[in-house]
Amino acid sequence: MKDSRNRFSDRVSNYIRFRPGYPDALLSVLLSEAESRDAPVIADVGSGTGIFTRLLLQQGLRVYGIEPNLSMRQAAEAYLADYSNFVSIDGDAEYTGLADASVDLVTAAQAFHWFNNDASKAEFNRILRPGGRLALIWNKRRVEQPFQQAYDATLRELAPEYDKVNHMNLGADDIAGFFKPGQMQLAHFNNRQQLDFDGLTGRLKSSSYCPVEGSPEYARLIEELSRLFNQHAVDGQLAFEYDTQLYLGPIAS
Repeated sequence: MKDSRNRFSDRVSNYIRFRPGYPDALLSVLLSEAESRDAPVIADVGSGTGIFTRLLLQQGLRVYGIEPNLSMRQAAEAYLADYSNFVSIDGDAEYTGLADASVDLVTAAQAFHWFNNDASKAEFNRILRPGGRLALIWNKRRVEQPFQQAYDATLRELAPEYDKVNHMNLGADDIAGFFKPGQMQLAHFNNRQQLDFDGLTGRLKSSSYCPVEGSPEYARLIEELSRLFNQHAVDGQLAFEYDTQLYLGPIAS
């Protein structure tokens, strides 16, 4: 299995084009959090290609994008080149490269399951100013829906790495230990993508667990994906539904 720092290197173009964004309502919550500070500074850890980072920058916030994967970091630097309030850093959750007590909010969008460990907790505590907080964010597929149930079952059968790296295996109890006891807030937001078959295929190919193109496993997976799309799509479009989750609070010591 690939190193977590490098496993997205060959997925960058699909990641940029086909990963979902994040709801405006979630940004409003984080903006109200940031506005409680003078000139708030954010560390977006595991910032990837800059999808979530850009939403923060559009709010006028100063953001450090912390990303260890060279291909993804370079994509973000190109994508966010027009934002003077963006600083790109070759770092990771265990060593961000930031100074002590230098940020007001640490965010991790679609990334925390790669660095849920004591070293990351210590690093976040080091870089946060007094009263600083952590925001963990995921777009979680609504697996209770018929298409998503079939899609999930297909991934479990035909994508060998799916069960090993699937962020949806991480539950609230796993996350709560990162926050001070009784102070974690959990908020839910509706989110969706409208995908044609090319979009659905691109969404799959952006995932780290998708088999390599040209492999027998990939061919079988795409064949089954086509069958599922034809079964569930309406007028050539499929509603890909998410429960976007925000975990917010002060970090445990």
